[in-house]
Amino acid sequence: MKNFLLFVLVAMIVSGCHSSQSSTDVATDSSAFKDTAWAPIFDGKTTKGWHTYGKTEAGKAWKAQNGVLHLDASAKSDWQTKNGGDLVSDDEYDNFELSIEWKISKAGNSGIIFYVNEDPKKYPYSWHTGIETQVADNKENEDGQIPKHRAGDLYDLMSINKEVVKPAGEWNKTTVLVNNGVLNIFVNDEQVLTTKLWTDNWKKLVAESKFKEWPDFGTFKKGHIALQDHGADVWFKDIKIKKL
Repeated sequence: MKNFLLFVLVAMIVSGCHSSQSSTDVATDSSAFKDTAWAPIFDGKTTKGWHTYGKTEAGKAWKAQNGVLHLDASAKSDWQTKNGGDLVSDDEYDNFELSIEWKISKAGNSGIIFYVNEDPKKYPYSWHTGIETQVADNKENEDGQIPKHRAGDLYDLMSINKEVVKPAGEWNKTTVLVNNGVLNIFVNDEQVLTTKLWTDNWKKLVAESKFKEWPDFGTFKKGHIALQDHGADVWFKDIKIKKL
């Protein structure tokens, strides 16, 4: 009888330990997914798997060589690049962890955009629906002087909580982890931002931003990844993703 009671007590303790871990705790901990396989989405040699927003292939200004994807912005087209445009993944993703290294030119501006709904007739640009984590030269670019517009920020929505971004010409790494609406941004392996998408608070953030003009912004729960053409030279490498 004593052995039986001891067994029941141990079982209750173990059960209580497991029930104390919420789904939010799991969703915000990237180590919970460490056994999930990373899949490269840039082969280092070609733009295979990517295309310019609203088109069937990548613009020629996007050049892949020696493991690096480079937007050659030497020829301008308004505020973007001739034969450039935002580069969009062929595949769509819902819950994922994206890791990407980037380097921006002096005074440059770009971005990593996710949950893009590609319908160019309805949404002329990827950022009319997709959420952007900023890529910029904080020192020389005008956005670098504006809160919520600096490198790493959730553009025009939230600022990162610490300055860990390296200057123009140096490589940085951004990780976007989103699972069941819980979004975490890491820059250079440090967690700098967390929020929950599609909640009343999220809707409030959008309503107080420039994106209030586009009612479908930030509402899609599955979409493409986009690399922004903002008319500046930018380089990306080691682009990989985990589906969660």
